[in-house]
Amino acid sequence: MRTSNILLILFLIIAQISFGQTSGAKEILGQVFEQSSSVEGVNIINNNTQITAVTDENGMFSIVVKEGDVLVFSSVNMEPLKLRITAEDLTSSGIKIKMTAKQIELKEVVVNDNAGITAENLGIVPHGQKTYTPAERKLYTAKSTSIDKILNGISGRTSMLKKEVKVEKKEMLFRKLEYLFDENYYTERLRISLEDIKGFQLYCVEDSEFAVSLNSKNKTMSMFLITELARKYLKILENEK
Repeated sequence: MRTSNILLILFLIIAQISFGQTSGAKEILGQVFEQSSSVEGVNIINNNTQITAVTDENGMFSIVVKEGDVLVFSSVNMEPLKLRITAEDLTSSGIKIKMTAKQIELKEVVVNDNAGITAENLGIVPHGQKTYTPAERKLYTAKSTSIDKILNGISGRTSMLKKEVKVEKKEMLFRKLEYLFDENYYTERLRISLEDIKGFQLYCVEDSEFAVSLNSKNKTMSMFLITELARKYLKILENEK
């Protein structure tokens, strides 16, 4: 009889402790954003209970919390964020979390140890003189004199050279993009398959706003824009099936 009473007391103590730990706990829904785009793959941990969650492709997540719990949000490309759960959070239909992309400067690719030596500082050309790419130089030559301008305009050579300049600029953007992100970023973050990466890169450099971000070496903006471009590109691929 004495043993039964002891077991009963232990059961009541355990039940009370369990109730105390879960009292007020509730599963809440949320969505993580970076600027105006949702973020996939963000890790979330409840610091008080060690319960974890991960955002889906739409940035959505659900996790069990109670008032006063602290959630920690972390991702490879995002600044970490902490959020203390309030009573309002528990009664709301969903919480919105805004994260900030990490500021990562683009690394310059050094192709020549003597890159500081230029035609200008060697005195070959005057300082400040405009430089041309091969395609731009051909176009400049085609319009260098009034006669050349008229003849090349009539023959269509000027129009052809203008197209060459545009193609050359796209090729330069494409080469910059190749160095910007590795394959894992395309396949894991953007959900672009290996065989579609090259086609997606060509699609990206056709976007004028994305081209500006590449030329200005603004990786944060490039990361923001490429996420939306990836969604559009995947929809195009789906429609082609």
